Amino acid sequence: MARRHSANKRVIFPDTKYHNVIMQKFINCLMKGGKKSVAERIFYGAIDLAAQKLKIDSDEKKVEMFLAILAKVRPAIEVRSRRVGGATYQVPTPVREARSIAKAIKWLIEYASKRSEQSMMKRLAGEFMDAFNDRGSSVKKREDTHKMAEANKAFAHFAWVSN
Repeated sequence: MARRHSANKRVIFPDTKYHNVIMQKFINCLMKGGKKSVAERIFYGAIDLAAQKLKIDSDEKKVEMFLAILAKVRPAIEVRSRRVGGATYQVPTPVREARSIAKAIKWLIEYASKRSEQSMMKRLAGEFMDAFNDRGSSVKKREDTHKMAEANKAFAHFAWVSN
C-alpha cells in the first residue's frame, strides 16, 4: 500500500454503440490479448442475443437490461480477513460501489466462460439471461458471499481494527 500517494483513477470513455461507461468497462475486462474488436463483437452479440430472447428492441432498453443484470450480481457486503490477537477472523464489511461493479463483471465473465455453449457470445448471453431471471452461477456467487457475511456477523465488531 502506498504511503504518500494513492493511484490515479484512469478515465474510461463510453463505448461506441450504447455510450455507457460500465459497458466499456465490461468490454475491457472481457478483452484478451489486446483484441478489443473481438471483445466488442462478443459483448454486443451477447447483449443482442439476450435482448432478442427477452423481446427487447430499443437500445435504451438494452442498456437498462444490462444495468439490471449487473445490479442483480453486485455484492453489497463481503468478508475480509482480520488478524486480531493471533487469530484470523472473517469480518463482514460493506463493498464500495466501484469494487462491487468490478466483482460483478468478473463473476459474469468467469461463470460465462465455464458454461457449455459453443461460442463465448452464446455463453455470455446465457449467463445474462440467467442473471436477469435471478438464477445462474454469478447470482449464486453473490448469494454465497452474502451468506458468508451473514454467518460471520458475530465478528462485525472487529471491523474497526486496521490491518
